[in-house]
Amino acid sequence: MSRMKVEEKTFEKTKMSGALMLIEALKSENVEVIFGYPGGAVLPLYDKLYQSGVFHVLTRHEQGAIHAAEGYARISGKPGVVIATSGPGATNIVTGLTDAMMDSLPLVVFTGQVATSVIGSDAFQEADVLGITMPITKYNYQVRDISELPKIIKEAFHIATTGRPGPVLIDIPKNITTAEGEFDYEQEVHLPGYQPTTQPNHLQIRRLVEAVSQSKKPVILAGAGVLHANASNELRQYAEQQNIPVVHTLLGLGGFPADHPLFLGMAGMHGTYTANMALYECDLLINIGARFDDRVTGNLKYFAPKATVAHIDIDPAEIGKNVPTKIPIVSDAKAALQELIHQQGKPADTTAWLDQLNEWKRRFPLYYEDDAQTIKPQKLIEMIYELTNGDAIITTDVGQHQMWAAQYYKFNKPHRWVTSGGLGTMGFGLPAAIGAQLADRNATVVSIVGDGGFQMTFQELAVIQELRLPIKVVIINNQALGMVRQWQELFYEKRYSHSLIPNQPDFVKLAEAYNMPGFRAKTEAEAMEVLKKAFAIDGPVLLDFHVKADENVYPMVAPGKGLHEMVGVKACEELSQ
Repeated sequence: MSRMKVEEKTFEKTKMSGALMLIEALKSENVEVIFGYPGGAVLPLYDKLYQSGVFHVLTRHEQGAIHAAEGYARISGKPGVVIATSGPGATNIVTGLTDAMMDSLPLVVFTGQVATSVIGSDAFQEADVLGITMPITKYNYQVRDISELPKIIKEAFHIATTGRPGPVLIDIPKNITTAEGEFDYEQEVHLPGYQPTTQPNHLQIRRLVEAVSQSKKPVILAGAGVLHANASNELRQYAEQQNIPVVHTLLGLGGFPADHPLFLGMAGMHGTYTANMALYECDLLINIGARFDDRVTGNLKYFAPKATVAHIDIDPAEIGKNVPTKIPIVSDAKAALQELIHQQGKPADTTAWLDQLNEWKRRFPLYYEDDAQTIKPQKLIEMIYELTNGDAIITTDVGQHQMWAAQYYKFNKPHRWVTSGGLGTMGFGLPAAIGAQLADRNATVVSIVGDGGFQMTFQELAVIQELRLPIKVVIINNQALGMVRQWQELFYEKRYSHSLIPNQPDFVKLAEAYNMPGFRAKTEAEAMEVLKKAFAIDGPVLLDFHVKADENVYPMVAPGKGLHEMVGVKACEELSQ
């Protein structure tokens, strides 16, 4: 028996099946976890997984697998790995691929495909995965020869994790996984057409240094690129060195401490008054790792109208795409910030500017009217922040609860915020929490979801229970598709067309069906009580909070308006009346 094992090991060193090549390649890439769902076209691969020792998480839907991989990538910084079968298995991951593409998350996704001999014949569970995923991946491959497989896998990991991160897909016909060939994974990756610029141009850095020294009202807009580059410390050092205030995009939250005196809050459609007015009034706007998304800029006609714009980005395609840029710097955010710090440029005289910003912060804070007889969602987020000491990893779906979490949970550390930004994917939060928890086993993970989005992927509760992941699932239950209802209230004369969902399942009983504790709260006192219970339990818990149903997210910049045209803003003196 032992002699046979030794012989098999020697054989595998020289020649092996495509399925085994894939397993060995994943081991060489130090992959810690795979998220997947088996099917006919990937059965040879799953057969080799059986005794491989590679940790595989069987999600209950392929969409759950790819969102879990996104959560893992967001927290760990490592590529999330997904396996799905051909046809419907592959098409079920399309939403996740698009989400990862828009939010620059590194994924390596393997899809099964029908045998090469029947591709193009409408065979059972055949789909044109290359055609479908070409616009929503950083790159995609279809393996046609077993000899190409090791090289393609190595290239895929390289492409996914370098430059601007993104998803890479490898479509593998079934006969390729059973064919045998030489496994060589030592070769270097050389892609002449793909050479990302990571170091900043010195002359452009000097232009920015000079612009800062001459400005009176500079501001930094920091996006997720700061987090992808692990440049949070450099951002803080540079802002302090130059005494420049910082605003964040939604996806950039945590890149700069929320409790820092120079932090102005999140900018954009539901950003703070101070952050939005800083962007409107500034004379120098330094964008670091953000892509000037329309939800950040509002009407471009009114965006930073007085500012010279500098833009630091790893992706040259983003510079000048939406906002004219005077100082373009193509670079990794960390490298650019390190060089700016090293330059020790003359700081701008920002005393009067900071005084103005601090006055706005004092006069126009985020606000809501508390009501102890019900649960205000903003208050609930503040309770969660208090009970977790601000150290939790927060995942969300998309909508009102997402904006409240972004506004009222103060992210003082990087890599603690997992949300769907560019695509705005309902159903993202729960499976993303699985990946986030597996990326950081010791972290407290809270998945804050709406009652609408939760029902899109709640089958993944089975995975949470099966793995005994201590995730706390917080349902902000307003019996509506909250953000849709808010827009219908404000812009469609309160015609609530198919946005109210009063006939809800009993979520506490649903938790019990999945063999985990479930609690419900309808008042502020009950909310604090069940939160304390939940955080005392070393295991998964589901919490159903019946919040005030008609509560809206404010401030708000209406479509077509500029950032200075916010509604729902009140001065402190008005609040005290």
